[in-house]
Amino acid sequence: MPRIPVHTVDNAPEAARETLRSLEKKFGMVLNIHGEMAHAPVVLAAYQGISQAIADHGTFDARTREAIALTVGATNDCGYCQSAHTAAGRAAGWSLDETVDIRSGTFTADPRLAALLAVAREIAADRGEVAEETWVAARRAGWSDVELAELYTHVIVNVFTNYFNHYAQTGLDLPKAPGLD
Repeated sequence: MPRIPVHTVDNAPEAARETLRSLEKKFGMVLNIHGEMAHAPVVLAAYQGISQAIADHGTFDARTREAIALTVGATNDCGYCQSAHTAAGRAAGWSLDETVDIRSGTFTADPRLAALLAVAREIAADRGEVAEETWVAARRAGWSDVELAELYTHVIVNVFTNYFNHYAQTGLDLPKAPGLD
């Protein structure tokens, strides 16, 4: 059972309503995670701020962003985010099997992307630490210092939502991703 009730746009704190309305328009509904974040407008604003910075300045395409989100969600065992990003990954062009492979760390269809996802996995799993050999492998795969720096922001926004879902015990309001208990 969720620890934090889900707000609607109409009953959310005034300071959260416009952001919640914007997210509702983007996703077609108020997702449970956003409705819970709205209880403390600073939480919703922090999430939206990082997301907006990525939208305004990020360089990764939708498939790469979703692969990163799937990797981080799986690393942090966040069923909500794995489910949400499986759907978003499918919309971005990943097959269902590919989303499962990305989550499991067995994705090999694109070695360059797999090298980036290895860095993302280590950032999420090891409190920001990345082994030198993982970093070098990503550089050899063609990822620039700029892209590897940007990756950190994508990992952090996903850690933010993963941890919030664990903390709030967010109820799933989306189809469950395959392979989750």
